[in-house]
Amino acid sequence: MILSLFSFMYRDNPVYKMSEHIFAGLSAGYYVGLIWQTVIIQQLVNPMVDEGDWWLIFPGFLGILMFARMSRKYTWISRTSLAFVMGSTAGIYLIQTLHGLILPQTYSTIVSLDPSRGFAATLLSLIVVIGVISTLVYFYFSKEHKGFLGATARLGIWFIMISFGAHFGYTVMGRISLLIGRIQFLVYDWGGAIKQLF
Repeated sequence: MILSLFSFMYRDNPVYKMSEHIFAGLSAGYYVGLIWQTVIIQQLVNPMVDEGDWWLIFPGFLGILMFARMSRKYTWISRTSLAFVMGSTAGIYLIQTLHGLILPQTYSTIVSLDPSRGFAATLLSLIVVIGVISTLVYFYFSKEHKGFLGATARLGIWFIMISFGAHFGYTVMGRISLLIGRIQFLVYDWGGAIKQLF
């Protein structure tokens, strides 16, 4: 399977397409089974039958309404479920993001300017604060970016580009690490097993 997936480096071919379809089918089947077992059985059916939590029939009914999207005539029925899911998810994640990311990052950005930590640490913290402020100024579209506001916004663009470059480099290194792992598997594990056969 690994060799057939690597064959795409030469060109698109039927062996690669077969491997791609097998991988997509296995992934879809695995996730259907996983959701059936961990969500429908463990979190819906078992609590209703074993513990008598019959109120769970309402979220179960909302979940069944989601399948109305498969019909063009009755697709409007699924909007009730989608509205409930989107509203509750937005409400939950808004609080989680506010308390888990925004407030701690704001606090860390402000507190890090403590001069008792040493010159190098204070300088790096000052760069972070300047980067945060200039990036936020770049996304401030209520006033035209001219003069000091424009210069700060251009500095924000530099910080954004550096951040994108770092994230891209991290992604590339992650993919190369996966490639190295697969090549090591082919050379040492799979290749070593073939050598032992002969």
